Amino acid sequence: MPFSDPRQAFKDILENIGRIERFTAGLDEHRFKDNEQTVFAVQYALLVISEAAMRLGEQAQQLAPEQPWQSIRGLGNWLRHGYDRIDPGILWRTVIVDLPPLKAAAKEALRSLPPSGPESG
Repeated sequence: MPFSDPRQAFKDILENIGRIERFTAGLDEHRFKDNEQTVFAVQYALLVISEAAMRLGEQAQQLAPEQPWQSIRGLGNWLRHGYDRIDPGILWRTVIVDLPPLKAAAKEALRSLPPSGPESG
């Protein structure tokens, strides 16, 4: 079910991209793959990002049409149901290649939305 206000979903996406950036700071692919805790933490943060994309529903495509929303949503299914076949190399490439444009798109989508409630600003 989509959020009535997409701001929270985009905030969740940005918050979890920030977590992934902190978790992987200073790592290269080899060190990432060898760090079980970091790989697991990144998987969970990606799962949250995927869920936030699900909650955005059609608003995602309207607010950030350049993003592959179907793939972002599908990532959650892969992480949940294919947990025993997850390749840390694919996770690393997702972090390095896919998250920077998603971060920029989520920031732009938030800027394009009107403020909501007293906590905005």
